[in-house]
Amino acid sequence: MTTEHAVARVLEYVTRDRLAEAIGGIVDIPSPTGSEAVVAQWIVDDLTTHGVPALLQPLDDRQANAVGMVAGGNGPSTLLYAPLDTFTTGDPAYDVPSAALAMRPDMVPRAVRHGDLVEGLGAGNPKGHAACVLVTLQALAASGVHLAGDVVGGFGAGGMPSFALDSGRQNTGHGVGAAFLLERGFTTDHAVIAKPGWNVSHEEVGLVWLDVLVPGIHTYAGSRHRLPYHNAVVRAGEVAAHLEEWLEDYAVRHETGTMRPQGIVSSITGGSERLAASTPAQVRLRLDLRITTEQTAAAVTREVRAEVEKLGADLRVEQVAAVPASHTSPDAPIVRAAVAAWEAVAAEAHVPIAQNSGATDANILRMRGVPTARVGMPKVPATPAGDPPDFTAGMNLADLREMRRLVEILVRTVLLVEGG
Repeated sequence: MTTEHAVARVLEYVTRDRLAEAIGGIVDIPSPTGSEAVVAQWIVDDLTTHGVPALLQPLDDRQANAVGMVAGGNGPSTLLYAPLDTFTTGDPAYDVPSAALAMRPDMVPRAVRHGDLVEGLGAGNPKGHAACVLVTLQALAASGVHLAGDVVGGFGAGGMPSFALDSGRQNTGHGVGAAFLLERGFTTDHAVIAKPGWNVSHEEVGLVWLDVLVPGIHTYAGSRHRLPYHNAVVRAGEVAAHLEEWLEDYAVRHETGTMRPQGIVSSITGGSERLAASTPAQVRLRLDLRITTEQTAAAVTREVRAEVEKLGADLRVEQVAAVPASHTSPDAPIVRAAVAAWEAVAAEAHVPIAQNSGATDANILRMRGVPTARVGMPKVPATPAGDPPDFTAGMNLADLREMRRLVEILVRTVLLVEGG
């Protein structure tokens, strides 16, 4: 059977209704970082119902991966991977006003269809991509197409650059599920991660989170004119403004390959709402800096420390989290197969996108020795109301037609890489 005949047979099982059912089932179950077990169990049940052997892989009582496998021959194996946790939580207690001034329909874990458009928390990223992996596995199994090697579907907990809410564990995000998946029985020869972007990526930035600690003097508003006064809140604002400007240059200076590592000052913590009459003894700024394969977290920490010290020797910088950048050779079989698959579906030559600064679990897969390509859906161009989507809406919208195209890319990639 030719590759084209095999692709056509598999795609017979990829219907609009099946895609809608898959994404609806996944979106309707809340899964903020650290609480993915319920949606992972739903995926296990759905895979099993559709003839794909599957299991739940718990990390604790609230966090779990789902794993399914379509058995093939004794040739090289391929992992199709997507994370399950959402960037925001779906709970206004956490998402308002940090993500929006009021909850919107797209921020709620409830899938609503508007023709081919599906709206709901995580519908675009990551749940629409997880649904594509789910349907790909089921279609491969139903088609009976011969596979040279096993195809594993991994649905990972803790994929977001996040710490979990109200968890007894500290290691709940930053790719913990992907690492656990590979450690506990599912390391493969190749991997494809399904994450947004109408392109094939072979490398990704990593990240380092840093805290800048800004000291001040705890004192009382009524004594400002009588006691030493040094407001850490005001100084922290000055430090944040300086770093925001410096980070623009940082990105340009460190650009390499397809990566331009961005950075932001993401939060400020300090002071007491209860004691509004006082100033805090310390304020903390948290930074996220993306890093390339030519940087290390330690070196970036020193670089930020050197810049911050220009503003005062009493300022301190502490590292909070780090994930290194990663690279798979463009000539690796999985990358070549994904590019060929993308070109067949897009009907145009593939041109790598430059200046990328998004980090995913692809870094974890590559760190564990698995050559990995990343491919995904393009951003939905308009909301159901016809407006251009902001960042949050872009995460929460998916198009069933684009899902169908991504499934075809995944199917073609599996068949091409396994065919050599």
